[in-house]
Amino acid sequence: MSTDTWTWWKHGTIYQIYPRSFFDSNNDGIGDLPGIASKLDYLQDLGIDALWLSPTNRSPMHDFGYDISNYREIDPVFGTKKDFRNLIEQAHKRNIRIIMDMVMNHTSYQHPWFQASRISRKNPKRDWYIWHDGKNGRPPNNWRSAFGGSAWTWDDITSQYYLHSFLEEQPDVNWRNHDLRAAMFNEMRYWLDRGIDGFRFDVINWFIKDKHLRDNSFLNLMPLLNLKRYDRNRRETHDILKEFRTLLNTYDDKMAVGEVFTFPPGDPKLSARFLGNGSDELHLAFDFSLLYRPWNARMFYRTIKHWYKAVPQEGWPCNVLSNHDQPRSITRFGTAEAEKRAKVAATMLLTMRGTPFIYYGEEIGMRSVSISRKHIQDPLGKRFWPFFPGRDMSRTPMQWNSHKNAGFTDSDPWLPLSPDFKTINVESQMKDNDSLFNYYKKLIHARKSKKALTHGEWRPILKGHRGILAYRKKYGQDKIYVFLNFTAKHKTVILGKRAQWRVVVSTHRPSTFHLTRFDFTLAPYEATVIEKIGNL
Repeated sequence: MSTDTWTWWKHGTIYQIYPRSFFDSNNDGIGDLPGIASKLDYLQDLGIDALWLSPTNRSPMHDFGYDISNYREIDPVFGTKKDFRNLIEQAHKRNIRIIMDMVMNHTSYQHPWFQASRISRKNPKRDWYIWHDGKNGRPPNNWRSAFGGSAWTWDDITSQYYLHSFLEEQPDVNWRNHDLRAAMFNEMRYWLDRGIDGFRFDVINWFIKDKHLRDNSFLNLMPLLNLKRYDRNRRETHDILKEFRTLLNTYDDKMAVGEVFTFPPGDPKLSARFLGNGSDELHLAFDFSLLYRPWNARMFYRTIKHWYKAVPQEGWPCNVLSNHDQPRSITRFGTAEAEKRAKVAATMLLTMRGTPFIYYGEEIGMRSVSISRKHIQDPLGKRFWPFFPGRDMSRTPMQWNSHKNAGFTDSDPWLPLSPDFKTINVESQMKDNDSLFNYYKKLIHARKSKKALTHGEWRPILKGHRGILAYRKKYGQDKIYVFLNFTAKHKTVILGKRAQWRVVVSTHRPSTFHLTRFDFTLAPYEATVIEKIGNL
């Protein structure tokens, strides 16, 4: 692939939608596919190139779609197959791609495959899941579910345990079984043939488990620690990913991005492993290290450096600050200066090397919402209250306007709204030239017009010392410099380079602002992107 070719999954901006919470078209309190379709003009105006939709497949919703009971059906809560086809068609008319979430480490316990597997030990689909005898009246080993407790559940029908890395309603499939593997590939082909543009694979690094089901070490009894263990990160997973890539390569212009499930502080080397040599496994792999870092320019620099160093030479990074499982970024940034910090972070996200992913509502500064116990929907929140509030805090309804229920629905929303929706909403921010929304829009459109931002090499200039992160993006003769002040103080930057420079986008400087020397003072929380326009 030519280095100057515009490739949507490398150079575009991708927007994650949690469908239950984006827009409710039929006023049942839950967002749906027609609701998403009705907001495509908004997304096009923002500059979005692709949408990643959290699962919309048929599901009993024990984990809100991450427990699929039929891969080929759309759950009625979201609409119909016709609605999904219409969304693809309408999105494509606007040059917006659709990425489908595929949950293939496990299915719902209501999936016909699992129902067949539990009929008897001799059923042809028995080995499609991971069944095993216990040891001395106890589970086969000490593996723990990410949702707490043993990862094994006893089944009276056949007197064996089955493995579930998450809820007991989410039995893990056996990727070592070739019939199961072929069936999963057929489910992928089904949606590829219907025009989707890519997949986001859930917990990709959990697909293969140790063949001998060996115990994890004592240090790994905590469910989310990522030390050496036998229930994930197995080398055989990479063989599956190579098959994925081969399948996708039989179609035009498709992609795959994988969630590499890790616990703080993140693991760039592990995430990068799932890119293979850069062209034979996943197209993109999420590294969540930035989600676990405090507001500190030096730490952000080190995190970015380690991530870029880990990515194979022919690979491509992607970058993310928020998602449906983590507290929203603006809430993590904290303080009364959160919106100013959010603009600095947005500048970093949209000018770094790699594909930026924006979580719905991030562009208007939606906060994490404190959910009372009686309103909690998330099974994690229900299990670990009050020690862990759950993931509902980052899944609340999109705030479209200041009217009833923030314009999300005319009914009672499935989750409570943030109390700040009267002031933090799309409608009000569209009218404010200095709003976070309009700043995101300027950044995204700057990416589209400046190849140095999408294609350029990344070279650090100021590495976080004194709270300043600065770097250069170079593509051919084009040079763009990014300056980010992470502090509440004025900071002087003296680099001494003489040339003519102009502002591309800035939190503080107008587009008419020109420089002849790199000697200037950054305002508190200033983010400025400038380009070279000539020599003196």
